[in-house]
Amino acid sequence: MAFSGSPAVTRAVANNFIPELWSDEVIGAYKKNLVMANVVTKFQHKGKKGDKIYIPIPARGAATIKAADTQVTLSAATNTVLGVDIATHYEYSKLIEDIAEVQALASMRKFYTDDAGYALATRVDTDLFALSEEFQGGTAGGTGAALYEKAVIGGDGTTLYTGNSDNASDITDAGIRKMILTLDNADVPMDNRVMVIPPVAANELLSINRFTEQQFIGNGDAIKTGKIGMIYGMDVFISNNAPTVGTSRVGVMMHKDALVLAEQVGVRSQTQYKQEYLGDLFTSDTIYGVATLRDTSGVAFVVDATN
Repeated sequence: MAFSGSPAVTRAVANNFIPELWSDEVIGAYKKNLVMANVVTKFQHKGKKGDKIYIPIPARGAATIKAADTQVTLSAATNTVLGVDIATHYEYSKLIEDIAEVQALASMRKFYTDDAGYALATRVDTDLFALSEEFQGGTAGGTGAALYEKAVIGGDGTTLYTGNSDNASDITDAGIRKMILTLDNADVPMDNRVMVIPPVAANELLSINRFTEQQFIGNGDAIKTGKIGMIYGMDVFISNNAPTVGTSRVGVMMHKDALVLAEQVGVRSQTQYKQEYLGDLFTSDTIYGVATLRDTSGVAFVVDATN
């Protein structure tokens, strides 16, 4: 039976208060701006309770010769456990008053959803980048000479970076090959290795023949945010979120098992009408934790950013 009075509040009428569009748009912007989170090991903890994930890290075993008419040799199992604290909760919120909603162009929402996705993606990438200071036995949170004390300079791939003198140098083909050797000597698998570099290093790569010869993005790889090419079989990604140290920038060469990201709440968006403010409260947030899984599976390098 139809109402004879005022029209009902239908789905079409209530469209501005339905959050799905906001959520989809924010998730799209978030994924578009992620770099590091797309190249590390990821554990989904969505919908599960608890504030810590324990990850077993088994050591590699050794094969032994089987002698005739003897029993097999038992290989001792050596395992360690990594605890990943899920304690990071970031949010992005805007209160959009009714008058603004009424008078503003539709592009206002697009800006806020893009901005929310960018802000949250930047925080996740920043936390993952910060862990690169622990590569090769380094200590996170260093200052002065201890800042990125186990990082190498991009020019040769072996000389350690000294924060006080800021001895960073432009990345070279020889430096890349030395870092590859470091990973090879640590028995790091060849597949799933990547380089994530700041823009200044990307500019230097363009002068390296090996990079320009192999540079391509195809077969759907273009969806990998920030990918600019390949070198020695590794995907190369560019990120302006790479850490800054003094007048230098940090890049990483790593296997995906070097770092881990545990997501308990992926990016979500919610809206609520606040009558006391006559406006919509729009909030996007995420809950996650990050940790170094295998520090020998990554190398941090420092390049001169004064060019």
